[in-house]
Amino acid sequence: METRIMEIAQRIRELREILELSPEEMAARTNTSLEEYLKCENGESDFSFTFLYQCAHIFGVDLMELVTGENPKLSFYSIVRKNEGLPIRRRAGFSYNHLAYLFKDKLCEPFLVTAPYKEEEQNQEIHLSYHKGQEFDYIISGRLKVRLEEHIHILEPGDAIYYDSGHGHGMIATGGEDCQFLAVVLKDENEEDKLK
Repeated sequence: METRIMEIAQRIRELREILELSPEEMAARTNTSLEEYLKCENGESDFSFTFLYQCAHIFGVDLMELVTGENPKLSFYSIVRKNEGLPIRRRAGFSYNHLAYLFKDKLCEPFLVTAPYKEEEQNQEIHLSYHKGQEFDYIISGRLKVRLEEHIHILEPGDAIYYDSGHGHGMIATGGEDCQFLAVVLKDENEEDKLK
């Protein structure tokens, strides 16, 4: 397994142990089975963005600290130049490029996302993810097929969608080409689940 995956898995295990949470508690709080959770924590499986986001929230750490092992330092402003965001490759070829990874205490997580077009996905049910907070997606290029529980929508360049990410949501590129979009994941304003 990739070295970076093992490093993230080790951070997840260490933080869980520091906070004295059982694997069963973490599985329940990350909406995974115990088997899936342990595969992630042992570095035997790659992580979805939703899984990492939920772990960071549970541990009370910045998402970038969990991914890179370093805590963001900037608090006034942060500029990320074209093609210089922090790349995070997760979920079957999806590419997430974090656009504010150096800024600490973020109220949201902004990403430039590329969803790969895959012919075999076009007639399959779209997998749903769940995480606390809200999300805003703006389509830059290509077409995105979005599933919000039982609702299906096709978004094109210039279209935007805003939704409660606690409800089931998932997406795939459609129309024969990759889709690039801006995704802004807004944290849950209720921080009651955040452990200090």
